[in-house]
Amino acid sequence: MKRFLLINVLLIFGWAASMAQVTKVNQYGEDQNGNQIDPTTHANKLDSTDTEIQSLPPKLYMWHLSKELGNRTIVPIDTLSHQFQNANLNEGMDGSYNHLGNMGSPRLSRIFFERNDNGPTLFLNPFSFFIYRPSQIFFTNSNIPYTNITYHKAGDKLTGEEHFRSYFSVNVNKRAAFGFTTDYLYGRGQYNSQSTAYFNGTLFGSYIGDRYEFQGIYSQNYMKNNENGGITDDRYITDPEAISGNKKTIEATNIPTVLDETTNRNKNAFLHLTQRYNIGFRRLVKETKNDSVPSKQKNDTIPPKTEYVPVTSFIHTIHIERTSHKFTSKDSVSNYYANDYLNTDTTAVRDTTVCFSIKNTFGIKLLEGFNKYAKAGLTAFISHKYSSYTLMGEEGKGEVRNTEQEVYLGGELSKRQGNVLHYHVLGKTGMAGKAIGQFFLNGDININFPLFKDTVRFVARGAISNTLAPYYMRHYHSKHFWWDDNMNKMFRTRFDGDLSIENWGTELQAGVENIKNYTYFNAASLPEQNSGNIQVLSAKLNQNFRFGVLHLDNEITWQKSSNQTVLPLPNLSLYHNLYLQVKLAKKVLSLELGADVKYFSEYYAPGYTPALSQFRLQDSSDKVKIGGYPIIDVYANFHLKRTRFYLMMYHVNCGSGTMHYFLAPHYPINPRMLKFGLSWNFFD
Repeated sequence: MKRFLLINVLLIFGWAASMAQVTKVNQYGEDQNGNQIDPTTHANKLDSTDTEIQSLPPKLYMWHLSKELGNRTIVPIDTLSHQFQNANLNEGMDGSYNHLGNMGSPRLSRIFFERNDNGPTLFLNPFSFFIYRPSQIFFTNSNIPYTNITYHKAGDKLTGEEHFRSYFSVNVNKRAAFGFTTDYLYGRGQYNSQSTAYFNGTLFGSYIGDRYEFQGIYSQNYMKNNENGGITDDRYITDPEAISGNKKTIEATNIPTVLDETTNRNKNAFLHLTQRYNIGFRRLVKETKNDSVPSKQKNDTIPPKTEYVPVTSFIHTIHIERTSHKFTSKDSVSNYYANDYLNTDTTAVRDTTVCFSIKNTFGIKLLEGFNKYAKAGLTAFISHKYSSYTLMGEEGKGEVRNTEQEVYLGGELSKRQGNVLHYHVLGKTGMAGKAIGQFFLNGDININFPLFKDTVRFVARGAISNTLAPYYMRHYHSKHFWWDDNMNKMFRTRFDGDLSIENWGTELQAGVENIKNYTYFNAASLPEQNSGNIQVLSAKLNQNFRFGVLHLDNEITWQKSSNQTVLPLPNLSLYHNLYLQVKLAKKVLSLELGADVKYFSEYYAPGYTPALSQFRLQDSSDKVKIGGYPIIDVYANFHLKRTRFYLMMYHVNCGSGTMHYFLAPHYPINPRMLKFGLSWNFFD
């Protein structure tokens, strides 16, 4: 894999160097020979004399696609250096995730309102650190090619971690662009038998014309993570002297783990295509005072400027996906699993399942803003999804194949233009197949208004849904786990909102959710439903302070579950970041030097079952609390023109205090280690 990384880096650097000489363009869009140049297609052309020449200033924008209809949302380019040192932490930017210790290991957010089962199957949901869905892919349109290389490294060759990601995008012309990303993660693991090795390759392309628009993605993931079942005794961390006699600390590699030869493998590939055809008209563009004509053209006859105004769009989106899950184990641990349904004459396990799906969505949209009376956009759509599942059958009876079909009819109302008021409402209801009886309705409203020479932003959101549990919570066959249960539908109602004042550094969030028939994995790692109602209340305050070059960022989250037995949550989660922010080297180099701390109150956090890759309730016979322990990191964060890099000492307080550094029961986090990261943008 080192050879693979080296080849990638050399190829990209070589390409960037060879393209560094580009044609010089004057104010009339001409080269030095008087030829007209299209900046999106000729920005990187080398002149015939191989003279060193000047490049165009970069102009680019990025966007995401909406999940249902492929609407485009412009998003900021990731060039900020603030908190870059946390970009590769498995616990998230603000430390809100529980996980198994190693980079890329399965994780679950402690903040209930941040949980999002966005994976294609139940088995990939815990890998949100690495998995990217279609709505998370960045599309780019730029006048010159854009490349980003990001590399993170920590630890040594035996127990360290590396994460390499590259992004490349280039325009064919002003409307068409394509690119690719590669993502390679290798976490060897500080503790035994917990390594992670993931690879993703994604191709994407777009054409944004007046009448026709197209965006496409092909993505493939291969993921392998070894499972160690946690350490055999928490005292190796909390009270090492009781285990070793005199040693105050024990090397992580010397701590025994429950499992040694157990692995989960997940493969995922999807093709996502969305297109639309716009019907509209052309209209004159009103000239503004800022419009100017170069002196060379003042006496020329200039045709009036026009623009194409779309009125109606016809939309089609297709999503094809295949996901496979494989669990293998040669470990023999007495009473680790309660049941043996297959291969009872051997301890070896080879559990497999495959999911394949095709989803088509067709829509008609009346667009917002084509005249003064069209204050909002209105869309009607219908979708059909076919899913096929392959499960293991009973001993000697081969595989079991099940299929499900879902047909939904839906609509969307949205207002995205203007500076004061925006809103969006989307709803759909099941019409046929497994979709009957299911419905989704969610919406939000965004209001901006002035206050004391500042702008206050208020966002309110609401959602109501009645849904079936995911397929693999209703049906799954394996050696140690076997269930077939259709279950009741889960009814959820949520209301939440944000209030933020940017110049004050203040953001307040609050929300409430009620869940009937909440579905979860119980202490026996079996799917179960709570027939009653569970309420979750949550409030979060972000308040940042600045005193000259000294900054203090704070995030305080309070939440309350009405049933801590079924849905355990910590009452309090904290994140604080104290740092100096200065400009050096004639204000070319930006530096953040500081320390941050992550903390949450003690609670009976969900345990983890390797054979299912799922978090579940703890067994009452081995119930432990985690939390009440601060995790402190010290860092130096730099930003020099197009380059960001950092040095961080992770978990600098390791070995002090209560030594209770667990983010999942019996899974300690990594001890103190030095981390390094680099991100480099190329506009060539």
